[in-house]
Amino acid sequence: MDMSLVMAAMMQKAAALQQQIATSALKTNLDAQKSNVLTLLGSAQQGLSLANVGSGVGNSLNISA
Repeated sequence: MDMSLVMAAMMQKAAALQQQIATSALKTNLDAQKSNVLTLLGSAQQGLSLANVGSGVGNSLNISA
């Protein structure tokens, strides 16, 4: 086998490995971002929900302090 064919095959395997690593890193990054977004959305929903509190709660809130 010609040496250039051997080098081409080795380069192809190296490129495939780099692609797998990049894909794995991208998936990890996207999963972390998804988790952050869900955390933010969950805390926003919890902070804005006053459905389970009694009447009058939050009406006279002093925000000047």
